[in-house]
Amino acid sequence: MNYATIKKTDVANGPGIRVSLFVSGCTHRCKGCFNSEAWDFGYGQRYTKETEREILEALAPEYIRGLSLLGGEPMEPENRGTVLSLVKKVRQTYPGKDIWCYTGYDYEKDLLQWAERETPDESHEAQTARLLSLIDVLVDGEFVEEKKNLRLAFRGSENQRLIDVKESLRQGRTVCL
Repeated sequence: MNYATIKKTDVANGPGIRVSLFVSGCTHRCKGCFNSEAWDFGYGQRYTKETEREILEALAPEYIRGLSLLGGEPMEPENRGTVLSLVKKVRQTYPGKDIWCYTGYDYEKDLLQWAERETPDESHEAQTARLLSLIDVLVDGEFVEEKKNLRLAFRGSENQRLIDVKESLRQGRTVCL
């Protein structure tokens, strides 16, 4: 996986001061996307063990509230395995920090459907189910330029939702914040 950038003190992509990883690669290609250069899976730098260490170290200060995953598209099949590995390590190292993930995929239509087709191996669907179980908040839905609203907190267009993933999985229905 490649990544476009790491922001170590981001205040725009979730509550509090966060570390944000912008992965490369996105097949949605939303009109008006703020990060269209990251559509290319080859854009930016190669994600390595050193990159992972850098992110984990950046999360260490007490004032850092959590990790945000953006793109590009963290849930692309090509990115899920690496993103899952990072999220597992963040959960193990910093259980009190929250994890937000921004995706153009729809929670019910795409992600839950993939998770339901899960197999015991590390297929893309198994990765999706595991990722969902480790994420606190999912911002879902493609950016729609015609529904752009700069007054919305932590999202760009009115169709996008802030989903409490843990509560949604617990209740078996989508719970929005």
